[in-house]
Amino acid sequence: RDRIVIGGTFTGFAGTSRKRIARLTTSGLLETSFDPGNGASSTVNAIALQSDGKVLIGGQFSSYDGVLQRSIARLNSDGSLDATFISGAGFNGIVTAVDVLPSGKIMVGGWFTSYNGVPRSRIARLNSNGTLDLTFDPGAGPDAAVLCMKVAADDKVYIGGSFATISGASRNGVARLLDNGANDPTFSIGTGLNSPSYALAIQ
Repeated sequence: RDRIVIGGTFTGFAGTSRKRIARLTTSGLLETSFDPGNGASSTVNAIALQSDGKVLIGGQFSSYDGVLQRSIARLNSDGSLDATFISGAGFNGIVTAVDVLPSGKIMVGGWFTSYNGVPRSRIARLNSNGTLDLTFDPGAGPDAAVLCMKVAADDKVYIGGSFATISGASRNGVARLLDNGANDPTFSIGTGLNSPSYALAIQ
C-alpha cells in the first residue's frame, strides 16, 4: 500500500506529537504504527525511501530519538532509528538532498565539507551500511551548497545549488557527476544559471 512520509520543522500532526517526521495514509490520516519517538532534534530537509521500507532522512539535526545522528539517519519501517546504519560523527554541516542508487548506495548533498572526519565537499556517497564510499571522491567538488540532486538510471548524478564551480570547472548552478564523483565535462551548460537552483527532476 502507498504511504506518504513527510519531514520538516513541525512537532505535531493533528494533535499528536510527531517531531519533524511523520507518515500518513493516502487518505491523509496519521499512521500511528510509524512512531519516531522524540524524532529529529531539528529540521528534516530531505527524505529518500529504500525498497525494503527503510527511510533515509537528511537535515540539520544532531540527534534522532535522543541518539547522536548528525544530519543523516536511517529509520526502520516503524519509525525507529536503524542502528545498523553506522554514520559515526556524520556530516559537519546541513544535508539538503538524499537519493538512493539501485545498488543500495546513498547519495547525499548539502552544505557540509566532511563526513565522519573525511573531507567531502558538499557531495558524498555512502555505502548501504552508512560508511563512506571511498570510490566516490569529488575532490575539491562544488564550491558552494548542493541544494538538490537526482540519480539517473545510468548512476550519473545531477546536482543543483548555489555553486559556481565543480573542482575548478565553471558550472553555475547545475552539473552532472561521473560515477567516481568527478565533474562530467560532456555535460556542457555554457554560462549556466544566473542564480541558485533549488529543485531538480529527471524527466
